[in-house]
Amino acid sequence: MEQEAEERRGAGGTRGGVGEFLLGLGMSVAGAYLLTQRVTVTSSYWTLWGYNAFGLSLLPLLFGVGLLFFNGKSVAGWLLTFVGVVIIFVGIIANLGVYFQQTSLFNTLMMLVLLAGGIGLVARSLRAHGSGGDKS
Repeated sequence: MEQEAEERRGAGGTRGGVGEFLLGLGMSVAGAYLLTQRVTVTSSYWTLWGYNAFGLSLLPLLFGVGLLFFNGKSVAGWLLTFVGVVIIFVGIIANLGVYFQQTSLFNTLMMLVLLAGGIGLVARSLRAHGSGGDKS
């Protein structure tokens, strides 16, 4: 019977903390949901020195794909294709505008307290609980 109690583990493989973990997870999810509901993401023009540069960013990808069709084992083709894909993803991320919509101070504090408090409870639940000599 003592062995069964020893085999049962809580959050993170430690003794206890399942309730704290679930409460913290719920708080974190609620805070993150409320926070992300107040964020607006927009895109802007893909420019380089004032000119539309999306077509220019496709050149490494197109040359890489062309080399790969010519020779599938071409290191230069794979490198150009990889660099082209990275340039496109970086360009998309760099041209996003992220804005926090206007909300009250109370709502903002509630969102941040739920998120930070939930993360703290999840982290606390991963520590050992129980009859150890630790009184903290």
